[in-house]
Parts: sequence; C-alpha cells; structure tokens
Amino acid sequence: MSGAILVLSGPSGCGKSSLVNQILQERDDIYFSISTTTRPMREGEAEGVNYYYISKEQFEAEIEEGLFLEWAEVHGNCYGTSLKPVREALDAGKLVIFDIDVQGHAIVKEKFGEILTSLFITTPDAQTLQDRLIKRATDPHEVIAHRIKNSQEEMARLDEYDYLLINDDFEESLKKFRAVVETALLKIDTKRKALFINKWYNLKNS
Repeated sequence: MSGAILVLSGPSGCGKSSLVNQILQERDDIYFSISTTTRPMREGEAEGVNYYYISKEQFEAEIEEGLFLEWAEVHGNCYGTSLKPVREALDAGKLVIFDIDVQGHAIVKEKFGEILTSLFITTPDAQTLQDRLIKRATDPHEVIAHRIKNSQEEMARLDEYDYLLINDDFEESLKKFRAVVETALLKIDTKRKALFINKWYNLKNS
C-alpha cells in the first residue's frame, strides 16, 4: 500500500461533510470512504453518495463474512466501513478519508496506525452545536438531545486525536483542513521507509 489515511471524527452538525465535499472538488488523489448503514435514507440523500443503505440482516451477514474494516451501532442504527475499496484506494496511492466516530477511529488506528492521521472537528461549544442541529431540521428533538449527549462522550476522548479543528468560520476552517490533508499525505509506513532508504543509498558510481 502506498497511500495514507485521514480519520475525521466529531459530532453530527459540526460541518465535516461541507469540508470534505470542498476538498473532494479540489483534488483527485483522495478517496472518501462511503459508509454502509442500516438507517433509513433521508430526503435529499442518494444511494452510493451519502451511504450504502442495507437491511440490518444483511449488515449482520457482512459482519460475519469479515467485510467491514470497522463498524458500530450509533443512535440505534449500524454503520460500517467496507474493507475492499479502502485497500484498493491505498494501493493506488490515494489519501483515504474516513468520517467515523471515536469507536471506529480506535479500530482503524489499531489496523492502520502507521499511515493514519486523525482530526477531531467540533463547534466552539455545545450551544452552537445544538443550534445548528435545530436549524438543520433533519432530526426530532429527542434525537438532537441524544446527539448532544453523545457529543459530550466523544469530547472526552479528544486526546486520542492528532489535531483539533474548531469549525466556527468555514473559510478559515477550510484552510486548516487543507493543511491537515497535506500533512496526512506525508505519512509513510515502516516498510516504505526502509525501501526509500535502500533506494537512496544506491549510488551508480560506487
């Protein structure tokens, strides 16, 4: 594998999707990992764009077959990352971006730690997050309350991440996000380091 991995985590409503969508328009060396989920498709979403939507029974069958890099149950629905397209993108030398929760980050770090960079994205405070979720108007109030509670649990694991991005101003956040992407692309594993060192010492006139 010659690529690298960037894991993004943070509460729903913090602006991860907007940042990712912009960077995908700017670069062709990035593969955004599309998760598979058992939750119903929302209005305005599309199969293979936002998620791959499958039944819980199919999801459980794919877990048994070992087809997921990581998976977790969030808000009563299952979300998982298919392993095959991730490996293909890494072999092609691309930066693979994951938008996953703190549980998923821990699993990806265990399997691909040498080539992983992690970024936690959040709002300036919980009130801002709540206001954004209410304005988005995609979830009922009880779901929003549950998301706020989960965000507090996620914040407690902030020290597991390499970088923190407080998304208050989009343009400023985008500049910082671009910098993290460039940094992530510099990550190389031990094997590639050894190959480079051997190649570097190969003098033609020795």
